[in-house]
Amino acid sequence: MGLSEEEMCIWTPNEEPGWDALEAAKIVLWHGYCSVHRRFTIEQITEMRMENENALIVVHPECRDEIVAAADAVGSTEFIRNYVADQPEGSVIGVGTEINMVKRLDAKYPNKSVTCLDPLVCPCSTMYMIHPMYLLDVLERIIAGEIPNQVKVPAETSAKAKLSLDRMLSIRN
Repeated sequence: MGLSEEEMCIWTPNEEPGWDALEAAKIVLWHGYCSVHRRFTIEQITEMRMENENALIVVHPECRDEIVAAADAVGSTEFIRNYVADQPEGSVIGVGTEINMVKRLDAKYPNKSVTCLDPLVCPCSTMYMIHPMYLLDVLERIIAGEIPNQVKVPAETSAKAKLSLDRMLSIRN
């Protein structure tokens, strides 16, 4: 994703990171993971390639390191959408990300075979919160003067959070 491992530092709650590592880091990562992206395995990639030797594998960067290394391409949700769009008709593409996105890509490109690496992966409940019907409900409630699920944080915390977000958004590939 454009940074070496030395340029990244993983922060773990209740664990003192070395200050040298923090100061040298271009980005400090949270010690966490996405349960959906953790489900993908080398065996799934191997099986897909055994079924079709020309299969292309594209995965989200939140997959385990060995999955990222075994893939033909790795990138954000937008990157995956563009990668699938750019492949020629007849391509077989195994995707390592949330199942509903994979299904949308497969429906959008009927002349390509777009499948999820894990056929048993469950939909991501967090990503489901941006489902169009859920968003419609939230927007209608805002129009009615209600602010659903509003989160309030102290000003000091929000200032630090804004600084972090600004720094993340300034990173370009």
